[in-house]
Amino acid sequence: MHFRCMRFNCERGIIITLALIFGFIFLIMLGGLLTVILLQQKQSLQRVAWNEALHLAEAGADYARWHIFHSPANFDFSGTYDYKNPQGEVSGNYQLEITAPTGCDSGITIKSTGWTSEFPGVKRVVQMKYTKPALVKYAFLTNNNVWFGPDEELKGPFHSNGGIRMDGEQNSLATSSQETYICGAEHDCSPPQEKPGIWGAGAGDGEGLWQFPVSNVDFNAITQDLAEIKSDAQNFGIYISNPVDHGFHVQFKADGTIDVFRVKKVKQKVYGWDGEKWVYESNDIDSEDFYASYPLPSNCAPIFIENKVWVDGIVKGRATLVAAELPEMPNKMKNIIINGNIDYADPSSVLGLIAQKDILIPLYSPDNLEVKAALLAKNGHVFRYYYPNWSYEPYKTYAIRDYIATYGSIITNTIWTFTWVDSGMNVVSGYKNTSMSYNPNLTYNPPPYFPVSGEYETVGWEEAQQSP
Repeated sequence: MHFRCMRFNCERGIIITLALIFGFIFLIMLGGLLTVILLQQKQSLQRVAWNEALHLAEAGADYARWHIFHSPANFDFSGTYDYKNPQGEVSGNYQLEITAPTGCDSGITIKSTGWTSEFPGVKRVVQMKYTKPALVKYAFLTNNNVWFGPDEELKGPFHSNGGIRMDGEQNSLATSSQETYICGAEHDCSPPQEKPGIWGAGAGDGEGLWQFPVSNVDFNAITQDLAEIKSDAQNFGIYISNPVDHGFHVQFKADGTIDVFRVKKVKQKVYGWDGEKWVYESNDIDSEDFYASYPLPSNCAPIFIENKVWVDGIVKGRATLVAAELPEMPNKMKNIIINGNIDYADPSSVLGLIAQKDILIPLYSPDNLEVKAALLAKNGHVFRYYYPNWSYEPYKTYAIRDYIATYGSIITNTIWTFTWVDSGMNVVSGYKNTSMSYNPNLTYNPPPYFPVSGEYETVGWEEAQQSP
């Protein structure tokens, strides 16, 4: 009897032990299952937070663009902002880092980092470039009436605030701010008569490449603050103010330097028609002395010379040269003379030339001339005088030249031309053949300090890696 009782107790103990073991195993399995479920739920919530963080970062970028649109001169708003849901509750945050435009880069960099309140460690970063298109988006831009002859070819968009007579070839859109204009003797209309904003023998109309009227381009708004450029040149660029009799010759070199010469003597004066009156002057160098050599500033700092400047050479780097005398007075404004070919050492190089008054092609210019640059004549024109084709020198040899090609942009305030023709469309002075090509790389990567126009546009968007 006692033995059976002990056996019964033993069996009962075994059952309890097994029950405890299986219960423990069940609890472990249940705990593991719950852990997996909770982990999956957390991962699911984190995935939601990951997606929401991107939306928050984009919301921050949208706010930055809104701020810039309403306060275009205020870039001091970097910081962390709350994001509220429709119920008015803070559901997350975004952090903005705003990089303001500089002379070297006219664009604004917006960096926005977003995260949710529930998972502040789950962050997404978006970065965008926001900029106004530069006026060098045009192959040609003028504030005046313009006539392109049959031997002139334009490659790229061009615009005139006046009327356009288009007898040449084009491969892109031509726009005029005028619905009609009075065509005068400058466009071979005698007597003067009313013409459409764009007209002529060119094929662009039939190809849908003539558009008028369109909005005016405000030349008063686009001209850069020369005093600001001068200040930057004095502080960290190249600034030359030494008065000399005739001016300076700047020669760009393929090694990334520039040589500057003092122009000691110019060639004999000649007669030329500047579009308004006859002038008797010389724009050609006869002798010069070495002045100095400078490395081209790597930080895109400007070159500012308070004198007349002759320019040629091979450009390596990004540079803008300004010829101006301040304070600005009408009888002391400075010109830039294209002394010879201007080329680039590599595709990333770019040159901007800003003349306070005119950018001129002189009488003794090369028979075949190539100019790679963005040209801006602030108060005057990009121009070659009408030099009479007289039967004696130097007019006999140099009045008529063969071919000129520009690659970049021409921005001219007043009347422009490289070519003069008679009533029979025969070239009587200047270049017989002209080609003006647009450099598409300049639109959002213009020369330093070059003017921009229009509304800000998004030109780059990417999701960036979060900084550690």
